[in-house]
Amino acid sequence: MKILVTGKGGREHALITALSESPEKHELFAYPGSDAIAALATRVDVPGLPELIAWMKDNGIDLCMAGEEALLVKDRGLSNLCAKAGIPCWGPLKEIAQLEASKTFAKKFLQRHGIPTADFTICTNAEEANAALTETPIVLKFDGLAAGKGVAVCTSKTEAQQFIGDVMEKRCFGEGDLLVEKCLTGPEISIFASVCDDKYQILMPARDYKRIRDNDQGPNTGGMGAVASLELADAALMQRIEAEIVKPTVEGILKDGLSYRGFLYFGLMLTPTGPQVIEYNCRFGDPEAEAVLPMLRGDFANYAFEAARGILQPALIRFEPGWSICLISASAGYPASSHSGDVISGLESVQGARVYHCGTKRNTVGQYETNGGRVLAIVAQGATRVEAREKAYVESTKVTFDGLQRRSDIGRMHFE
Repeated sequence: MKILVTGKGGREHALITALSESPEKHELFAYPGSDAIAALATRVDVPGLPELIAWMKDNGIDLCMAGEEALLVKDRGLSNLCAKAGIPCWGPLKEIAQLEASKTFAKKFLQRHGIPTADFTICTNAEEANAALTETPIVLKFDGLAAGKGVAVCTSKTEAQQFIGDVMEKRCFGEGDLLVEKCLTGPEISIFASVCDDKYQILMPARDYKRIRDNDQGPNTGGMGAVASLELADAALMQRIEAEIVKPTVEGILKDGLSYRGFLYFGLMLTPTGPQVIEYNCRFGDPEAEAVLPMLRGDFANYAFEAARGILQPALIRFEPGWSICLISASAGYPASSHSGDVISGLESVQGARVYHCGTKRNTVGQYETNGGRVLAIVAQGATRVEAREKAYVESTKVTFDGLQRRSDIGRMHFE
């Protein structure tokens, strides 16, 4: 089978690694991919989405897997164009990918279908947003895609007003509305499901760490680490999440006359009154994918291929017991900026842990250098959370580069 994965970061490196470990050997491709991904998959060099579709048709691609979200909503939509070309795509159509692309669309969907979520106000300008600041802490969400940085949890009115100015006046993320949302409290959990029309399979849960510094201090990032385990949520909690959130979401999509095939991420807050939806992502989370996918066993390639064709076969995959912990190493200046060109040392010393490349490139002498904000994900597993955490940190400390940022409390905070 010929499989193409779209994207170039750590999540896509993890997806392609999992596909490469399927029982049968498949021919793997990546668009645009990265230098590290090129060790497992052939990179495709085309100028845009229409040319990619043409390339896939000409080269007999059997399955397209959407790694990142942008192509799902760009132009006419990756999955829509694949469907027109007769290429099975594991990723949703543009119309329902708005669950991630538009916070307004998602909140109205949640409200319409009675799925628990925080109260909110939709604001079209800075004046409306400032008028909606009736309490703190408050959550502000840019309506469109912002690479995981369009959400601010503001503990003061001054902080909220600054974010409003950046988003609504300076337009740091481009044009779009702003949601002012009641701040929920409680631990967060990431729930993933494979959704195939009216069927779904809930996968291994995870928890990520969004802020740049220890103790959840500093600005939001795309994620500085993640923990994954079947033990993160007990059976009673998972049953409640399924009954109150996952099942109504799948049913709501169908009630709205839409269909969904692909991974669906539910970012949840476990509040004192029960789980509530913070956000949807229409793909695997990042860096949660890097923590979850090393725990996957079975035939991932055929699982995704059949599901993209409308046949969900849960028995094709399973998840290992134990714990998996992912540590992100970020470049200098992140998340406000990123630094490229710093040589990475120690990669060859890592043993018994996975290394996924989030933002790296090879220089002219073959060394890996930083090439983005989040640079590397180093992931280790263990029978216990403590064992997995210790192993992940031991192996991560072997890898260095100038300006490296790494949290020291991944897998400890929220547990102790």
